[in-house]
Amino acid sequence: MIHRPRRLRVNPVVRDMVAEVRFHNDMLIYPYFVEKGKNIVSPISSMPGINHFSPDTLLKDVEKGLKKGIKKVLLFGSGEEKSESGRSAYAKDTVVAHAVKLLKKNFKDDLYVITDVCLCAYTSHGHCGIIQDGLVHNDLSVASIAKMALTHAEAGADMVAPSDMMDGRVGAIRATLDEAGLDITAIMSYSVKFASAYYGPFREAAGSAPQYGDRKSYQMDFRNPNEAMKEAWLDEGEGADVLMVKPALAYMDIITRLRAETHLPIACYNVSGEYSMVKAAAAKKWIDEKSIVMENMHAFARAGAGLIITYHARDIVEKGW
Repeated sequence: MIHRPRRLRVNPVVRDMVAEVRFHNDMLIYPYFVEKGKNIVSPISSMPGINHFSPDTLLKDVEKGLKKGIKKVLLFGSGEEKSESGRSAYAKDTVVAHAVKLLKKNFKDDLYVITDVCLCAYTSHGHCGIIQDGLVHNDLSVASIAKMALTHAEAGADMVAPSDMMDGRVGAIRATLDEAGLDITAIMSYSVKFASAYYGPFREAAGSAPQYGDRKSYQMDFRNPNEAMKEAWLDEGEGADVLMVKPALAYMDIITRLRAETHLPIACYNVSGEYSMVKAAAAKKWIDEKSIVMENMHAFARAGAGLIITYHARDIVEKGW
């Protein structure tokens, strides 16, 4: 035989030398759940290893992660006052704003702070926008979402990440930030966010489950790859700096297609359901956790993601996976 592909697989050194996809820890973004109070480290039952933190304990945990190489975090707020309008989302004293100020004061540019921007954890009905006549009103919701992004940016967030899937919200946020002189604050848009069953554990963690109905009128139909590209193009045109696909594992075809159709960085969100399934199977010793996690990370990178938001990030860096 002339052609023997196995020649380049005979040992780890040559396999690493010719590897076509390179995964590295700088690709990782680690999500945190922050709630009001002090001395809080409260485990989330459906997400083993993940906790709610108060700002003071968040600071200590982020410092530990930073020493290991976790330089990028994504903050979600919980425990705020809930109302029909979700007005507490953009109050100046939200726990997220407080946490951002604390993190940037202590770590400055050594830590890149991203904040999730959505009303679902702040509305009494659990939807991602303002309800009018029984439906989520797009434009009223966009106005509140832009205010929320401004609050986070004024607190010092390096990047805001709107996850609501309202039409036009990226443009509204960009205009609001620029008018306030915050033109350097970046936007990572949840551009292609599907109405997915993989979000279950997150909704427990964020306290954001809809009290009635579902989110299929504004989150994407998972049967529509062409519409996914349309959503991403619209966000790019409105000024998004990074485009995200969520969830990741069941949508790698979308990541690959989007990678071919944009020059912007692409992020994917390895969501709570994907994380918890791995943790549950590993606890039963049905799988090897390290092997599965790293296979998934390389799969996301192979599909075209340059940024990976994952709850596995701390395990990867701290255990040297």
